[in-house]
Amino acid sequence: MRILFLSFYYHPDLSAGSFRNTALVSELKDQLPAGSHIDVITTLPSRYASFSVDAPQNEEVDGVTVKRIALPGHKSGMLDQSRAFITYAREAVKLTKLKDYDLIYASSSRLMTAALGALIARKKKLPLYLDIRDIFVDTIKDVLSRKLVWALKPLFSAVEKWAVKRAQKVNLVSGGFRQYFESRYPGKDFSYFTNGIDQEFINAQPETAGDGKSHIPEVVYAGNFGEGQGLHSIIPQLAKYYEGQLNFKLLGDGGRKSQLEAALQAHKVTNVELLAPVSRGELIKIYQQADVLFLHLNDYDAFLKVLPSKIFEYAAVGKPIWAGVSGFAAEFLHEHVTNAAVFHPCNVQQGIESFESLELNTQPRKAFVETFSRESIMREMASDILQTVGHKAP
Repeated sequence: MRILFLSFYYHPDLSAGSFRNTALVSELKDQLPAGSHIDVITTLPSRYASFSVDAPQNEEVDGVTVKRIALPGHKSGMLDQSRAFITYAREAVKLTKLKDYDLIYASSSRLMTAALGALIARKKKLPLYLDIRDIFVDTIKDVLSRKLVWALKPLFSAVEKWAVKRAQKVNLVSGGFRQYFESRYPGKDFSYFTNGIDQEFINAQPETAGDGKSHIPEVVYAGNFGEGQGLHSIIPQLAKYYEGQLNFKLLGDGGRKSQLEAALQAHKVTNVELLAPVSRGELIKIYQQADVLFLHLNDYDAFLKVLPSKIFEYAAVGKPIWAGVSGFAAEFLHEHVTNAAVFHPCNVQQGIESFESLELNTQPRKAFVETFSRESIMREMASDILQTVGHKAP
């Protein structure tokens, strides 16, 4: 059996898609019959311009071949991202042109990765399994100008429709996506395998409760500095209010970093430290030394449906979680995560009020970790994927 596995991000890159799909390939490899093979087509590490790590362009280990496509230099702009994806898609089509497969899997936070999988599946008349990690059509209205949305949304809606209808099976990473997809694609077979907690974070979970620090507490955020996170709209005001009471450490990079820096300067903030992205091993140590872990999504309707992967690793290390989220993510935190303070995105006053409800100590969340172990979720998802092999392509 041979599977084509399309993921724009893959180990050792830093992103939710990379962590998810690397774990899934490992589980698929364990479940496939002897003699099977997985062809992974991805990119050389490119999540952040400020974080680079060496990775071979061609790698083959234990029945898994990884082809990493070199991308042109890019930042976070839409034009740069489009050029990078075109390079990826063109090379992926070339690499697969003369190869036979039994199944195609595509992981899509980028809508066009789903479309690429659908294109190759149609040409080869093969079943397609899509893993949808974002609703691109729903998101663009919040991140592009009205004129661009007016021009592009019909096109992207058509691409989404074509890709989803072409798939034999579609997994939705957030239960918040259910109504959007099920109303548009009645009769389509959906599953709901969420993100989960990787073994590194399970190993780092505290065994017992611990008291907070006696000095000024440290609030840590790690992730993207983009429009979707909206840090520039909340951190400067929050940090200024807590000057002398809290220190903020933000690790990451992204398209709104310069705007965040400008806002910090404008508010004359002195208690925020901006650091470059780090490896997961270093990140876990920073989490363990923190007093509070911070999460924020911008105040856009599209984000009412998402479930940030960051919640899972934050919760695993047992630290208090301070989260500016709404919709499905807020419901998930209220239902599943203890010692989490939730406030409406970009609402500074609610953020201040919610912080007062936190207990500044470390608390194990063993039931949560057991329920959302990445290993167990990927085991079930891999089994679900393999059940589509041999099914007639739509």
